[in-house]
Amino acid sequence: MTNQIIILPIILPLIFAVTMLFFWKSVKIHRYVNLIGSTISLVVSVIIMIQVLSDGIISLQVGSWQAPFGISIVADLLSAVMIVITAVIGFATALYSIGTIDPGREKFLYYPLLQFLLMGINGAFLTGDIFNLYVWFEVMLISSFVLLALGGTRGQFEGAIKYVTLNLLSSAIFLAAVGILYGIAGTLNMADLARRIPFIEQKELLTAVSVLFMIAFGVKAAIFPLFFWLPASYHTPPVAVSAIFAGLLTKVGVYALIRFFTTIFVHDIGFTHNLLLISAALTMLTGVLGAAAQSDFRKILSFHIISQIGYMILGLALFSPLAIAGAIFYIIHHIIVKTNLFFVSGVVDKLKGSYDLGKLGGVYKYYPILGLLFLIPALSLAGIPPLSGFWAKFVVIKASLEIKEYLIVGIALLVGLLTLFSMTKIWNEVFWKDDPKGSENYIDESYKQISTVKKYLMFAPIILLALITIVIGFYAEPFFNYANAAAEQLIDSSTYINSVLGLK
Repeated sequence: MTNQIIILPIILPLIFAVTMLFFWKSVKIHRYVNLIGSTISLVVSVIIMIQVLSDGIISLQVGSWQAPFGISIVADLLSAVMIVITAVIGFATALYSIGTIDPGREKFLYYPLLQFLLMGINGAFLTGDIFNLYVWFEVMLISSFVLLALGGTRGQFEGAIKYVTLNLLSSAIFLAAVGILYGIAGTLNMADLARRIPFIEQKELLTAVSVLFMIAFGVKAAIFPLFFWLPASYHTPPVAVSAIFAGLLTKVGVYALIRFFTTIFVHDIGFTHNLLLISAALTMLTGVLGAAAQSDFRKILSFHIISQIGYMILGLALFSPLAIAGAIFYIIHHIIVKTNLFFVSGVVDKLKGSYDLGKLGGVYKYYPILGLLFLIPALSLAGIPPLSGFWAKFVVIKASLEIKEYLIVGIALLVGLLTLFSMTKIWNEVFWKDDPKGSENYIDESYKQISTVKKYLMFAPIILLALITIVIGFYAEPFFNYANAAAEQLIDSSTYINSVLGLK
């Protein structure tokens, strides 16, 4: 199989989005094309992962310009699993959107925007060049901003303005860092940078540039103290948009941090990774405390995105093979779980017409299957065995214990307990307590008007993601082995360098 296949996760969403634009008046065609496109993208991403597992790192030099002079597209173990998870979430969101997105938003090109967003995310995961990473970030920013504002409500515009303002500032810092780094190293190809940086004498300037990248990616990843845009915006759009944002967008920032601070910026670990360690601890604490103070379903989940990002950054900061493997495993687990929790919140809103915990109740009595489908990702998020979140937390905490970071272990365990508290609060308020409106007003009128097919399409992705969570939990070993191999590949960058630059 040729290496050209690795460009398909970028090209296919573009083709599907443009195809939908030719039929911009037909919402029905948009739905079908988006669903078919998401399915094809999932198949292609799985094939790429299989090829990477079989043949090792694969790279493509676009336009036959050899690296480091041309545009490099690279799929290693980390990027391969990220495009597979992206495709899974894209497919699940395609199903969920048909069941939940209103005709007004569908008419204003919701589905093409979704494909453009997926194109940007896949581009960020597969690029081997820093400037092109900036380009893909901008593609993501533009499409996500429009998706966030689509519908035009006051809350959406307020959230969208906060979102785009801070992310534009992040992009400006990113571009400044790119320019300085190019001036120092004379290249922006990641593999070439990994080869050259150890021989650059301006170590202090390199460290300063690495901090600029840390800030730029930190905004995208929503780490402390750069996360304030997230809880201000993620609860404002339709839940299908919130779900794909919660699952994927912050993980692009985490992916970039892991890629840069394992492959490129490892010249001053004592400073950069200690800075990441402090940020990880504060990210976990502030996120979970923010969640504990909320009484809105989606706001609680939004703050928990932040707290869980802290665990991933902790794995990177510890900078051992086991810790980085834990961070990768955590990303895989969290994308699935967090997307699913937002999906569940959307079904609750359709049933009850609100996200306010005080106005909700009695869901388990009338819809016990929905209660079960909530418990699976909720308990996984809290780290209850044997679900996927337990193994993710276990690996990161074990890595912390191995290098005697006892304070961070205590913080991680405390955050896990507070996460369980938040999930228990949602369970008690939404599912277990009696409905404050009384049983005669249990189901919102809008839910009664939803067709049976759309109801199935709302529940199908929730069941799919719950099953994936169970599989990862009960069969964690192959997933951890994959994450461990990806971590080793990141720490020993020689294979990556040789594959991209064509060296022996």
